[in-house]
Amino acid sequence: MSLSISKCFVQVTDVDSAVAFYRDALGLEVQLDVPNDGFRWVTVVPPAQPDVAVILTNYVDGSEADRSNVAGLVTKGAFGGVHFRADDLEATFARLVEHGAEVVDEPADQPWGVRDGSVRDPSGNLIRIDQA
Repeated sequence: MSLSISKCFVQVTDVDSAVAFYRDALGLEVQLDVPNDGFRWVTVVPPAQPDVAVILTNYVDGSEADRSNVAGLVTKGAFGGVHFRADDLEATFARLVEHGAEVVDEPADQPWGVRDGSVRDPSGNLIRIDQA
């Protein structure tokens, strides 16, 4: 049996800001943008892994109170984010800072054996990036 990652969903509060961050700061490519009755699903892919999709969405199936609660949790970083790997961690962080990303942890050698750091996307999701 073979299992691989196909896609993951990232809940965002502002799709346009999220797309700009994932496209311009992280360098992902927009593959699909699907608007649907006030909600959007935007598929972005890493150029080196076009078969692995990150789907940015503001969709919440529920009431206005549900949408408000989810937005509050996203803003606090309560949902799991995405973990990326970069071939040049320092250059990646320089690009993120240049695009105004909120740095949570500067790149550092970790006790578990990797060099990584983290930022928040415009919605508050935690994005970790490790050195390839």
